[in-house]
Amino acid sequence: MKKTRYKRDERLSFWRSFLYEFNMIFLVIFINGAGLIILQNELVKRKLDSYWTFVCILIFLMFSCLVSSILVYITRARIYSRNLQMICKAAQKVARGDFSVRLDVYKEKTAKTEIDILKEDFNTMVSELASIEKLKDDFVADVSHEIKTPLSIIQGYADLLKTPGISEKERNEYINLISKAINNLTTLVSNILKLNKIESQEIVQKEKFSLDEQMRYCILSFEDKINDKDIELEVNFDEVIINSDRSLLELVWNNLFSNAIKFTDEGGKITLILKNQGNVVIATVRDTGCGMGNDTKKHIFDKFYQGDTSHSQEGNGLGLALVDRVVRLLDGEILVTSTLGEGSEFKVILENT
Repeated sequence: MKKTRYKRDERLSFWRSFLYEFNMIFLVIFINGAGLIILQNELVKRKLDSYWTFVCILIFLMFSCLVSSILVYITRARIYSRNLQMICKAAQKVARGDFSVRLDVYKEKTAKTEIDILKEDFNTMVSELASIEKLKDDFVADVSHEIKTPLSIIQGYADLLKTPGISEKERNEYINLISKAINNLTTLVSNILKLNKIESQEIVQKEKFSLDEQMRYCILSFEDKINDKDIELEVNFDEVIINSDRSLLELVWNNLFSNAIKFTDEGGKITLILKNQGNVVIATVRDTGCGMGNDTKKHIFDKFYQGDTSHSQEGNGLGLALVDRVVRLLDGEILVTSTLGEGSEFKVILENT
C-alpha cells in the first residue's frame, strides 16, 4: 500500500518555531550555567578537593536538568492541555448541532504554532458545516414547498369531483388538471432523485458516440411542443464523435431544449448549433424568448429558482441546476448570455479527448 506523505503546513514558520524552541533551550542552559558558576565559586571558597568538587557539580547538574525539564514540560503541557480542552468542548458543542462556535485566534501573531493552525482549521470546518446545514435546511424547505403545491391542487380538484351534479365537461376538466398536477409532482421527485445522484457521483461512464445524432433525437422528442407554438427551428450541426457520458449529456440537452421552448413565445425562433473545434466541442442553444435580467442570471443555476414566475407551473427550477452539475462533472463549462425581452443563449463547452 502506498503511503501518503504530508507536507508541512505553509502557514507555519519553520525558522520562527525553531528559534522559539532554541530560545527555551538556551534559557535553560543559561540558568544552569549561572547556577553552576555560583556553585563552583562556593566550592572553591570551601577548598574541597577535586573529587568532591566533581561529585557536587555532577549532582547539581543532574538535579538542575531534572527540575528544568519538569518545569518546561509542565509549562508546555498546561498550555497545550488548556487549548486542547477548549477545542474538545467546542467540538462537543458542534456535535450537538451548535455551528456558531468559534475559537479565539490571535491573527496579529507573526509566528503561528500548531495549536494556532488547529484553531484556524477548526473555525473553517465549523463555518463549512454551518453553510452545508443551511443549504440542507433550505433544500428541505424548498422541496416541501414544491411538493405542497401540486398536492394542494390534487386535493382541491378531488374535492370538486365529489360535488353532486357536476357536468361531464367539468368532471373531465378536473381530471385533466389532477393528472397534470400528478405529472408535475412525478417530474419533481424524479429531478430531485437525479440531482441527488449526480451530486454524489464522481465517476462518469465514458463511451464514444455521435453527439450530433444524440442532439437530433432529443429535439425530435419535443416536436409536438415546437409545432404547437409554431416555433421556427434552425439547426446547424457539425458531425461530432465525442468520448463522454451519453446519459448525462442527454439530461443536459433535454433540459436546455425544454427551457428554450418554454420561454419562447408563439412564432418565435430557436437556434441550435454544434461546432467541433479540435479538442473542444461547443453546443449552443439560442432562443428569442423573454430573456433574463442581471439579477436572474446570477441565480439561474440555483435549485428551485425560477426567474420568470409566469412559467412556474411548467417546471420546478431544478433543470438548470442539473445541467450545471452535469457539465461540471464532465469537466466542461456553461456560459450564459441574455438580454431581457430579447432572448437567451446557453453555450456548453466540452473537452473531446
